[in-house]
Amino acid sequence: MRKTRKTLGLLALACAGLVLATATAPAALALSTPQVEQGSLVSAKKIKSLSAAEIAAYLRESKFPVPPKAQGADLYAVVYRTVGVDGSPTTASGTVAVPHKSRKDLWTVSYEHGTTATRAYVGSMDEGDGRAVPMMFAAAGFIAVAPDYLGLGTGPGFHPYMDHASEASATVDLLRAARSLATGQGRRLSGDVLVTGFSQGGTATMAVGRQLQAGPGLGFRLRGLAPISGPYEVQHVQFPELIAERLDPRTSAFYLAYWTASMNRLHHFYDSPAEAFQDPAVEALYDGNHTFDEIIAGLPASPLDVLTPKFQQWYLNPSGAVLKALETNDDTCSSWRPRVPVRLFAARGDREVVARNSRNCLRDLRRHGTDATLTDVGDIGHMDSPLAAMPTVLRWFTDLR
Repeated sequence: MRKTRKTLGLLALACAGLVLATATAPAALALSTPQVEQGSLVSAKKIKSLSAAEIAAYLRESKFPVPPKAQGADLYAVVYRTVGVDGSPTTASGTVAVPHKSRKDLWTVSYEHGTTATRAYVGSMDEGDGRAVPMMFAAAGFIAVAPDYLGLGTGPGFHPYMDHASEASATVDLLRAARSLATGQGRRLSGDVLVTGFSQGGTATMAVGRQLQAGPGLGFRLRGLAPISGPYEVQHVQFPELIAERLDPRTSAFYLAYWTASMNRLHHFYDSPAEAFQDPAVEALYDGNHTFDEIIAGLPASPLDVLTPKFQQWYLNPSGAVLKALETNDDTCSSWRPRVPVRLFAARGDREVVARNSRNCLRDLRRHGTDATLTDVGDIGHMDSPLAAMPTVLRWFTDLR
């Protein structure tokens, strides 16, 4: 579920008269007429413009594959209108990558990033997979987007970590914003959308697919899903493994505390942090401003030392608010039947998000009759799994197009 800056390193239609920046136009713009509808652009700032040779070098450095016959692309940091977890208007940020040459009937790819508790460690603000992956797909001739999600990047408030409804709505509204940006540059989008994502973004991939398939009025057609190493079953797989200390203890403590602090804001588990955390100061680490290293330094070395005994038992035998939070978000594989192919990826060596999550997701999808497969990318760690999976995802998405 984790994403850090160092580890992944370089790792709605437009209103009449709307004209956005092109490759030769100024690097930044702010739309002069405020929009109120979901997915309307607030601003779009060009943060990269790379030639074919430059993008190939950039992708090689970031360890992502270089598409055959790669073309240059522009990358924008955008701010757009969306809704919060309570349905009220808010804004979110993300990145949009636009290929230099391809102009007609462009397919769109959405990339859902993995866990970060630091608002600055997302594509609109920092180098990492939120920039490299969209540029990879743009080099292959796609329009590509990567949402920061609510409360990260320049989005106000706290990030509702692992809340799949808001991950989906923030992504769909970014797709609308990207359509406006592309249309303003004279590009013609086909409306076909492919979705991939890693870790937290694996479950987000499935949630986005569900929303796109359920909403034909959005003007998009879901074509394929490629989730990587997602925690699809927090209740029955992830929590038991974490609390039994069968996974990496440091990152387990990070995830457990993050999920607790986030879900309390949405489902109200406790009135005081002391009810849930053995050290009540843990909650304040997840304010969006602490770095991963700072959070880890403030956490105990074991997940068993994060929660009070009462909350450990509540998570192992959930009821009430905890059960509602789990059931609301543990259904991205089981609650619907994708009418498009799904290609799951997981690593058998993963000690952060166990591969059994993906095996159970595959089971649920096949029970529904979905065309689904699972690829084991090897005896490697969690953070290596997207790098191992992405060459296959790129080839498959290109073949689907």
